[in-house]
Amino acid sequence: MEVNKIISRKIISASISGSLFAILLGIIVPNPFGDTVTSIHNYLLAVVLAIPVYLLYSFPVILIYGVLTSIISDKVSQIIASKLGNEKYEIVFSGILHVIFGLILLVHSLGASMFFFITDRLLQKKNKDYQLLQAVSSLAIPLAVWLIFMGIVNIAHILNGG
Repeated sequence: MEVNKIISRKIISASISGSLFAILLGIIVPNPFGDTVTSIHNYLLAVVLAIPVYLLYSFPVILIYGVLTSIISDKVSQIIASKLGNEKYEIVFSGILHVIFGLILLVHSLGASMFFFITDRLLQKKNKDYQLLQAVSSLAIPLAVWLIFMGIVNIAHILNGG
């Protein structure tokens, strides 16, 4: 039964961190193809366009790869910490393993990995029993982010006479 609670927490972590990651990446790298942004209007439009694209491509990876590697990281770090006889080492080793697994695509995936790790630790600190229904419900977060930004894109398109 505890495995379901861990998986549920990890899915919730993926929903929150994946959404935050896409938004932050959209703000930092609004144009992934390197075109020059010439005005605030162009920057804002590029951000609004980039966020749903980043979310579309990054969230499935964060959900599947992130949840699996986070579970592995936590389990391996628990084993190491228990062998060393100090439970406090668990968070350190888990963080290190999250970094290692997060280096798969270098800077971008490392950022996503750190968001995931921090979000998961904050949820774990609340010490709640997360249920599968809550995990499934949390998938509404990235969906809502995607719908909001796609709605803004469509409104901007209509206002620009397109």
